[in-house]
Amino acid sequence: MSRRLFTVGPVHVEQDVLQAMTKPMITHRCKEYKQLHGGIIEKMKKVLNTDMDIFMVGGSASVLLEGCIRNGVNNNVTGITNGSFGNRWIEISKLNGKDTKEITVPWGKAIRASHIDSNVNKDTEAVHFVSNESSTGVFSPVVEVADEIRKKSDALIFVDGVTSVAGMDLDLKKADIDALVFGSQKALALPPGLAFAAVSDRLMKKSKDVKNRGFYTDFAKLKKNNDENYALTTPPVSMLFALDFQLDRILKEGMPARFRRHQEMADLVRNWSKKLGGIFPEEGYQSNTIGVLNRNGLDFDEFHKKLKEKGFEISNGYGDVKEMTFRIGHMGDTTPAAVKGLLKAMDEVLEAGQ
Repeated sequence: MSRRLFTVGPVHVEQDVLQAMTKPMITHRCKEYKQLHGGIIEKMKKVLNTDMDIFMVGGSASVLLEGCIRNGVNNNVTGITNGSFGNRWIEISKLNGKDTKEITVPWGKAIRASHIDSNVNKDTEAVHFVSNESSTGVFSPVVEVADEIRKKSDALIFVDGVTSVAGMDLDLKKADIDALVFGSQKALALPPGLAFAAVSDRLMKKSKDVKNRGFYTDFAKLKKNNDENYALTTPPVSMLFALDFQLDRILKEGMPARFRRHQEMADLVRNWSKKLGGIFPEEGYQSNTIGVLNRNGLDFDEFHKKLKEKGFEISNGYGDVKEMTFRIGHMGDTTPAAVKGLLKAMDEVLEAGQ
């Protein structure tokens, strides 16, 4: 039985997007590919409202999270975390042999300017954090945090935008960060398989003096090819066909309208959550792409089993709050009407269990 995905990712992908992947194959060194690649980059810049370089590679976003560390840090980096994916980036920094300091924010709380402590100082080369923490449903104010980092350090600023890009406004020009990393399978509403990084001139300049950048993660190599509208290595061309199609759809909707739609879907889920234990993240800093709900004694496995029988799939809790919460992804091409259909089915499951 097929199910509509309201998961944290991969998310539901529309049939016409999937159909775009069936175009006849082209090589990645031909004129048609150059046109495809160049067009995608220009459209992505419009979606993000940025003039930054944008790299794309085959893989998950984690490869470019690692790329930020390998290109922007010789020794000293500070990771700020308020959940599982902030922890993961800190782990990446450590596994790459960097002297990694940590700033830990309680789960369910947003990263704020007040959290930027002495672990960010004149010796810090880069600071990284997650804008929209998938394990907790917390959206942190990127501009506020970036401004505070700059008050204390000249460090590069790296942001994980995996579940915020194309669903929430990061105001990149005002944030003035040095890297934004994201993937295809979240609010872009594509299958998994593509990773992206928007990078600043400052990061590119720094990377020239950093050793051991690797091959696949070498931003200088990526930029050299990108400037010619080529990929460094063989890209997933069929995915690029779908991305090109999807970017046209996103731009036709318009980013303000897209952000409003995500806000509307989030409000629907938040209001419904009051039937159980409410929403997990703190008031005022709740994600518009992911609802993380308190279980309040709900047997999630049984609840989810019944929900799947009705043709819907959501996500379990994650990390330290796995047993306390469950998650609903409301992003990408999902609509408020579709969310209402999910919530109606959830009501039916709850009522049947009483």
